[in-house]
Amino acid sequence: MSTDYHAFAAFADELAEAARAVTTRHFRTAVATNVKADASPVTIADQETEALIRGKIESAYPDHGIFGEEYGAVRTDAEFVWVLDPIDGTKSFVTGQPLFGTLIGLLHAGRAVVGVIDMPALHERWVGTSGAATTFNGAPVRTRACPDLANAWMCVTSPQMFEGPQVPRFEALRDASHCTLYGGDCHGYGLIASGWADVVCEASMSPYDYVALVPVVEGAGGTISDWSGRPLGLTGDGSVLAVGDPALHNQALEILGR
Repeated sequence: MSTDYHAFAAFADELAEAARAVTTRHFRTAVATNVKADASPVTIADQETEALIRGKIESAYPDHGIFGEEYGAVRTDAEFVWVLDPIDGTKSFVTGQPLFGTLIGLLHAGRAVVGVIDMPALHERWVGTSGAATTFNGAPVRTRACPDLANAWMCVTSPQMFEGPQVPRFEALRDASHCTLYGGDCHGYGLIASGWADVVCEASMSPYDYVALVPVVEGAGGTISDWSGRPLGLTGDGSVLAVGDPALHNQALEILGR
């Protein structure tokens, strides 16, 4: 299946720019926070941002599907489906921390082909496109060599995202790594793409949390999957493993599979 995804990537970049204007306008203001049914926080910034992105997609590509965190799914059986997280890291956002991002992903026939990680407060943006090098603020980036897990720096949003049998499996990977840092949400995946970190291991994720990450990590030379090594799409168990050096992938999968 040969398709030029560059036009979609340029459109996703425009969406991220428009979204950034909304999130930064609300950041570090007295924005009200509500609690959703799943106990996660949501603000008017989340809602306004997703509404803006969805409106632009509906106008430009009315036959495309959309899967978003705040306003649900439409036409997910379409050939192209956009997957949106308007504010990844709402807890960071509402507490004034700059490590929140906007995630915009595009699936083609179920495969992630375009992804944007935008960090509005940091003015950092990674854009991944299938068949092209990932860019950071417009310049190509690459993952770094780190073939030994014992030398790897790992990023994890929170140790609380692991449940039941996942806990000892994650702890085994943590103990096998050189160092583990917590916090950052989607930012850690951008750091892998730019060669500043080596591993991200997470769980309890939804498609809007990870679809956009796939082209960013892969386009920089990394590998990303679930804990069983399966590709990430609209279905799955919510586990995510991303590595900068592909040599780390099997090492980590072996530990997580115990």
